[in-house]
Amino acid sequence: MKKRTTWVVAILSIVSFLSCEKDEEVVVKTKTELITSSNWKFDRATAGAYGDVSSYINACYKDNTFTFAANGTGNVDESTNICSPSSAGPFTWSFQNNENTLDLTANLFQTGSTSFTIVSLTETNLVISQPVTLPPPVSITAVVEFTLKH
Repeated sequence: MKKRTTWVVAILSIVSFLSCEKDEEVVVKTKTELITSSNWKFDRATAGAYGDVSSYINACYKDNTFTFAANGTGNVDESTNICSPSSAGPFTWSFQNNENTLDLTANLFQTGSTSFTIVSLTETNLVISQPVTLPPPVSITAVVEFTLKH
């Protein structure tokens, strides 16, 4: 009988302890919080069946640092490899289309468009895409995904 009582007390203690644990709150950051959390740098560019097309990106864009502020402003810092003409300077940005599109007032790359589809946005990666005409020998328009990282 004493063994049985000991087991019952042990089981009740464990159940009591487990029921008192607080559930950890999962904090989901907004896209604005994610994009403004830190500076971004170019990681790679890919285009579907063509794979990595980073070599088509001018080197002076690859070392740029992009900063997005919560108030809708941003800045491009050219680091050490300066483009001619310079791509450095301020810009404004906004989310459009239910936060699925990133619109800018400046080009992040030499692609010519300032509107990007957001493929994914996490704590460490921003993947954006847009149609780009790849230079020879490819010479076709393909959807290029640009991956930026912290």
